Amino acid sequence: MKCIIVEDQIPAQRILKHYLQDFPEWQLVASFTDALQAKEFLQKEEVDLIFLDIHLPRLSGMDFLRNLKKHPAVILTTAFPDYALESYEFKVIDYLMKPIAPERFAQAMEKYHSLYKKAESDFSFFVKSGYEKIAVSTKDLIYIATDMDYTELHLNDKTVLSKETLNHWEQKLEDHGFQRIHKSYLINLEQILEVYSNAVVLKSAQEIPIGRAYKEAFRRRLES
Repeated sequence: MKCIIVEDQIPAQRILKHYLQDFPEWQLVASFTDALQAKEFLQKEEVDLIFLDIHLPRLSGMDFLRNLKKHPAVILTTAFPDYALESYEFKVIDYLMKPIAPERFAQAMEKYHSLYKKAESDFSFFVKSGYEKIAVSTKDLIYIATDMDYTELHLNDKTVLSKETLNHWEQKLEDHGFQRIHKSYLINLEQILEVYSNAVVLKSAQEIPIGRAYKEAFRRRLES
């Protein structure tokens, strides 16, 4: 697997390179002190993971992510904790605060492997809808909403009705990238486009409210 480092402080680059030596499955293909150089590199090459500082010369880390057409996974390396929620839409899988301890770095790498192993083994299941049993894949499932007597499973190309409760779906899907953010909504975290204080916007343009009782658990899930 291939990664790059985008970090303007050479000592910080050295630390990341040193930590990466404990992960022989990873190949560090390039290091940059400038996000514009990294952007030019990524127009020609593909990588699996970027170690990215936020405060960079000429182009900030967040603006760099906004301008990328294709997003590899990202581990942010920064001295500033203020960008955690904003960074989530850019496939940021961890947020490492400087100075970075080796144990914390290893935890971030394990998180990458855990998340992408799940993504590769997509979870599929059957939904009983009326007299039918409909196959559903989590990669196609955007969110689930409840309407008293039934739940609506909103897929990329259709909506499936089920007699199962939202609590049932929450328990079934919580280990497959889904999170309850409101008493009436369970969302696919991979489908998040933007996060606001009281709502999320999904890639389908659907805006889902964040319930007060679910806000703290949702925040912890995003930062975990």
